Amino acid sequence: MKTQSPFPFLRFASILSLLSVFLFSSVSESKAQPVELKLGFVTAASEGDPYFITAKKFGELIESYTQGKYKLKLFPSGQLGNENEMIKNLTMGTMDFGVITNAPTGAFVKSFMVFDLPFIFPSEQVAHKVLDGEAGKMVLAKLDRLQIVGLAISEGGFRHMINNVRPINTPEDTKGIKFRVMTTPIYIALFQSLGSNAVPLPWGEVFTAMQQKVVDGLEIPLSVIYANKFYEVAKYLSLTNHTYSPLILMCSEQRWKKFSAEEKEIFKRSAQEAAAYQRSAAKGINEDTLKKLKAAGMVINEVADKRPFQNAVRPMYKQFEEEIGKDVLQAVLNASDAASK
Repeated sequence: MKTQSPFPFLRFASILSLLSVFLFSSVSESKAQPVELKLGFVTAASEGDPYFITAKKFGELIESYTQGKYKLKLFPSGQLGNENEMIKNLTMGTMDFGVITNAPTGAFVKSFMVFDLPFIFPSEQVAHKVLDGEAGKMVLAKLDRLQIVGLAISEGGFRHMINNVRPINTPEDTKGIKFRVMTTPIYIALFQSLGSNAVPLPWGEVFTAMQQKVVDGLEIPLSVIYANKFYEVAKYLSLTNHTYSPLILMCSEQRWKKFSAEEKEIFKRSAQEAAAYQRSAAKGINEDTLKKLKAAGMVINEVADKRPFQNAVRPMYKQFEEEIGKDVLQAVLNASDAASK
């Protein structure tokens, strides 16, 4: 009696096994989970908030351009710490991205203080040209000393004064008013130059400090006033336009090194497009925000003549020249003058 050879069966079994591995691999690849990246910022996740608009658009572009390989998880309202803490987190690589206000960035890299000098930019258009040009890129590149990669600069907008004492029309109107300021030398010096009381406070404490009358007011962009409901605790809004507030979109160098060259280009492109998108949206949002703040009961005044303010703070340029760096200050002043013509 002949015994049937087992080899055809074994060959068939091997083919099935290979097919199973192939199919399983294909299914696994199709169901591969996206790489989740953390992005933090301190303000609320409100549709009109400039930090949120920047972060949300950046995330959408990343997900689209990488075909879902990467997904940004947003952490608003200081969930990953205040801005000083988030900068340290980026340096250590414990978070991937941040949208960070320029002022705390200047506490770590002094050159960034130049953008916070009062009245250095006469308009948003001039600010955009300077920040996107060679002077802006020169300053942005200095983040490498923190092991952070600067990707783009979006717009917090011009900052204005809000308080519960009186409308501000002249520097003298600020006297005796306790203004909360960011815990940075330039903002403290700004209000000291105007003759008012500067009270440094971290962002997370400001709303409560206004409620409890620890401070009388603060200076802040329009969209941030509305998004964080400061109209509930402040009566007067004076459109001083004293300082332009850039928002820095940053990446941890530790995360950056893990991206391929192609991915790095995608992230840079996405950051720049997100910044451009947010800036474009800002004008309409600011106009709409003013109407909403007025409807909410804020008393709003234009400042007809800003020259007394400019004259009062101009000595600050010389005061901070050495810390900022003469080359940086001059480059930004020259770029601002050129862009204004």
